[in-house]
Amino acid sequence: MNHRPIRNTLFKKNRERLRSELKPNSVAFVNANDLPPANADAVMRMHPNSDLFYLSGIEQEESVLMIAPDASKESMRETLFLREPNPHLKTWEGEKHSKEAATKISGVTEIRWLTELPSILRMVVCESEHIYLNTNEHSRAVVDVQSRDARFIEEVKKSYPLHKYERLAPILHRLRQIKSKQEVDLIQAACDVTRDAFIRILDKTRPGIKEYEIEAEYAHEFIRKRCKFAYNPIVASGKDSCVLHYIENKKTCRRGDVLLMDVGACYANYNADMTRTIPVSGKFTRRQKQVYNAVLRVLRQMIESATVGTQHSEWQKESELSMNEELLKLGLISKAAIKRETPEKRVCRKYYMHGLGHPLGLDVHDVHTANPRFEDGWVLTVEPGIYIPEEGFGIRLENNVLVTEHGPTDLMADIPVEAKEIEELMRKAKK
Repeated sequence: MNHRPIRNTLFKKNRERLRSELKPNSVAFVNANDLPPANADAVMRMHPNSDLFYLSGIEQEESVLMIAPDASKESMRETLFLREPNPHLKTWEGEKHSKEAATKISGVTEIRWLTELPSILRMVVCESEHIYLNTNEHSRAVVDVQSRDARFIEEVKKSYPLHKYERLAPILHRLRQIKSKQEVDLIQAACDVTRDAFIRILDKTRPGIKEYEIEAEYAHEFIRKRCKFAYNPIVASGKDSCVLHYIENKKTCRRGDVLLMDVGACYANYNADMTRTIPVSGKFTRRQKQVYNAVLRVLRQMIESATVGTQHSEWQKESELSMNEELLKLGLISKAAIKRETPEKRVCRKYYMHGLGHPLGLDVHDVHTANPRFEDGWVLTVEPGIYIPEEGFGIRLENNVLVTEHGPTDLMADIPVEAKEIEELMRKAKK
């Protein structure tokens, strides 16, 4: 845990919200993620299970949270199971949570060691009717490796085949898509660090710099401010700015190129997701600026359209209609092509082929219900782009927005985005 301590009121409230959604006489389980294996005897760094962190603030491997609101023993209604610290673990892996430390982090008062899980699980499950089990139900998830949750599901169902099993994921998706003030503050912290790193990049970028050197500058700023990359950063210059998920970051940035950077900081497991496109030489060409300003106009329009009650699919359609108008002005599409298009296949998709945005939170592509309407407390990315392979460059801009009943709040409003402002900051850096 590199981040500053989080008040456990956040996790207590999240558990209260979950309990209110469970059926009577239920028990729910959430497991930590595994330590991912690498090669030989190596393991990769673990990323905390988002659901477990949301409910407990715990980031330690092999942890299990059990919630049984109607358990006969009051002490068993909320239980956190952890690896028991010992001198061997301390020598090889460092400190593990004590019971006192785990309570301070999570607000859970009943802390047990993992060795006690089988007996306590049996006691609670046998007096329960419904068992809620968790798994990754993100619509775009590719699950090739069996998770700790998945193994747990197999074990419990084998041992207790006659119980009524329920899906925990849909409930957590509904709960997690509405962010509390504490969560918004943590996302804002990640946005602020991302801003500071971007300002640093404006000072460093010039012809001849390598894409990986730019990535290193972001890493420097993130790590020194208790953050990590929210996802594999995209640092794409020249024609590779048209490659949506370019992550090689190995080329030399050349005069006349644009540099597209899709980068975000992760603070306390909450993520930022920013895209900026800047001129390597410090000044956009006339054509680059035309395209840049077109994307910027769509960005600002769609931020204003991120309002309570707006349906995600309609928001996407609005961005495509706006993009049609901008592409027409740029001479990239014709009026005749627009007349021939269908709602399912807008002509703009040739140059704007991805979605406008997605929910953001503990996961970069955060969980949500299917085609929802925006609600007060949603946090979204807004990321229009125009990609012109035949001209050798693409422009994408991306901000993070909080939807409120009073209108959208741009969490990245203080990150430079005007073409003139970026050029001026880069000009001053060269003096």
